[in-house]
Parts: sequence; structure tokens; C-alpha cells
Amino acid sequence: MKNTSIKLRNLVIYQIYVRNFSEEGKFQNVIDDLDRIKSLGVDYIYLLPIHPIGEKNKKGSLGCPYSIQDYSKVRDELGGLSEFQRLVDAVHAKKMKIMMDIVFNHTSRDSVFLKEHPEWFFKNESNEISNRVGDWWDVYDLDYTRDKNLWFELLNILVFYARLGVDGYRCDVASMVPIEFWKLATKQVKKVNPKFIWLSESVHGGHCKNMRDQGYNCASESEMYQVFDMAYDYDIEPYMQEYLNGSISLKPYLEGLRRQDEIYPKNYVKLHNIENHDIERIAKRVNNDIDKIKNWVSFMFMQKGAAMLYMGTEYASDILPSLFDKELFNKNQDLSSLITKLAKLKKRRIFAEGIYNVFIPKIDGVAYQKFSSSDEEYHGIFNLAKIDGEIDVDIPDGNYRNYLTGKQVKVTNKKVKLKFDPIIIKVKK
Repeated sequence: MKNTSIKLRNLVIYQIYVRNFSEEGKFQNVIDDLDRIKSLGVDYIYLLPIHPIGEKNKKGSLGCPYSIQDYSKVRDELGGLSEFQRLVDAVHAKKMKIMMDIVFNHTSRDSVFLKEHPEWFFKNESNEISNRVGDWWDVYDLDYTRDKNLWFELLNILVFYARLGVDGYRCDVASMVPIEFWKLATKQVKKVNPKFIWLSESVHGGHCKNMRDQGYNCASESEMYQVFDMAYDYDIEPYMQEYLNGSISLKPYLEGLRRQDEIYPKNYVKLHNIENHDIERIAKRVNNDIDKIKNWVSFMFMQKGAAMLYMGTEYASDILPSLFDKELFNKNQDLSSLITKLAKLKKRRIFAEGIYNVFIPKIDGVAYQKFSSSDEEYHGIFNLAKIDGEIDVDIPDGNYRNYLTGKQVKVTNKKVKLKFDPIIIKVKK
């Protein structure tokens, strides 16, 4: 088990796709917006891949950022390496940190690696260079079993960006890359920055099983915690999507949150998010119902683990920018005040160290959870389905103040009447 600090559960991460963050799509546009992002309570800026994109079999008009041609370079259209360095320095000047995407499972089909070292790539049963996931037709997979020189080359890349001042890596489909490589990588980067953090995009359980059934190695989420500080919540995200589709109740998702506390290491840190570059906007999923959006955002922040926003969440955007073409997010309603309050609350010690309990209300579509310490408790009631009624709560009768709205919340006979607003209550012991 890795000696990860549970203080990482207090983090707020802001994900940016630079190309579609602004009309110009440059690092300078991110620099210009850092004060606003900082004001949301953000600790880390996380950038989608910034390297040159392959042309062969490219998706869309501009190609996918996860189809990388050359790891050692930064795309000129974003501003190049010098502007990236300016961004790193600017983020640090604002007392934030920066994380970048690392895509070491595959490269583009016209990558520098492929031209110089075709022996580093996966081959199918016909002995052709290929990939293991069928719809990723713009990439070829790397094969870590063929030549350790591949390992050394990739390690040099990780050390290079760490020396530039990058503070963390989000590792794409990390489960498909050998854990032994990640162990060596974390060891090497630690020499540059002992406080460096590692975020695993561990894959959905179904994908993991599918890869294993085909005879490929794919690490489980539990295995990833040997090396990584944080992991995505893709173990339970499918339940959220099925609930939003109307095919199941909320109960399996809530049970999944409970189960995380049972099956992962004691110091596990989950990265919770309700939307990202791969997952549809919550605003679109709930038909732009602002009350439901506020409840989902608040629910996400109050889960055990770090919280991640995707650019535009703070504006209730219902446009998920294309990975392959130029497309900007829209601004529907400003949720900055709500997010700032949630981020401020997230920083409190109880949300890293407190005892976390997830309740399953009798009414479907309502989430109720609690963090408790020796002297206080925080209770969160989130009306995700926007329904009337009341729920049982583990709170003494009395009048309380909703931390998010300032409105009074009355507890009678250990019941609370549901509101359309998300509710967070502090209870002194």
C-alpha cells in the first residue's frame, strides 16, 4: 500500500482542454483566467494532453489529443514549450499546482516512436502492429514486454516535465500499463519532486474484465493503489449513468460509495467527478434543471475523496466540447458562488479524516451522507430527483442553518422535509 496522504481528499481539481477552453485555444488564455479559477477554490489545474497530435487516421478535423505523435514536444498551436513553462510558473505564482495528462498506453499511428522503434509496439495474431481496443483506430498500443529501452525513454519524459515544474500526472488508461513500470516511474519522479502526485484513470470494471478475457493484462482498481495516490471513481460511475438513464434506482450508486470504504486501502483517495471530457454534461443529463444540477454538484463535492470540475461546470454548461474538433463550452447559469462555498467546506479537516457514512433513504432519488469527528458532524441531503417528501435523518430535532443557502432547516421527529436546494448541515456534538 502506498503511503498516500489522506489530505489529498481535500483537493479540488479543475480540468482544462486548452484547445477548446477559449476561442484562441492557447496557454495564454488559461493564464489570463487563473484568478477566476483560483477564486473557485481550485488547488490543481489539470490539462488534457498538450503534445503534437498524429495525422494518420485522425479523428475529426483536428485529431484526438490522446493520439500523440511526440511526447517530447508541446503543440505549437497552444503556444509551444516556452508558453507551457510560462503557464506552469503562472499557476505556481497563484499558489496552485499543475497536473498534465500522460498517455503511455498508446501513440498515434505516425508517432516518432513508431518510425524509430517499431519493435516497441503491440502486434496482433497476424503479427501486425495494432491496438487492443477496437474503436481506437487512430492509435497503436505500446508493448512493454519487448524492450526495456522503451521504459527508459518514457521515464526520461516523465522526469523532463517534472523538472519543468509539473506537480502531478493523470495517467490515461493506467490499468493497461504494467504496474511494475509505474512503480519505477514514481520512484524516479520522486527524486525530482517528493510531493509529486499520481492520478490513475483506472478503467471501468467491465473494460478490465473484457481485456482479461482476451488474454491481456489489466490491473484492477485495488491493484492501482499500490502505486497511485488517487484513482477515478469509474468503479461506480456506470451506476450513476444507469440511474440518469432511468434504468435503475439510485441505490446501487449509493451502495457503491459505501463499498469503496470497504474494499480499498484505508488511506485511499477517490477522484469524484460527475462530468469530464469523456462523460456527458450533467446539465444535459438532467435537461438543464438548475436545481438538479446544484444537487449533483453539491453531492459530488461532499463525497469522500477529491473533487474534479471540468471547464464549464461552474457555468452549468450543457455542451461537452468535442475532443476532435473546435468547440467551446457555453455559459448557462453561474454556479461560481455555490462551488466556492463547497470548495471552502471541502478543505476542512473532517472531510479528509472524518468517519464517512452513506445512508440509503426510503425515497429513491435522494442522497444522504454524513461526515463525523469527535466534536462535530456534517450532514448532506441532496434531492437529485427534485421530489417532494421527507426523509429520516440521524440528526437531533431542532432548527439548523443550511450552509449553502443560509436558510433554516427544521428537524422534527428525526425527519427533514425535502427542499429543491441541496442541504448541508453542521451539527455540534
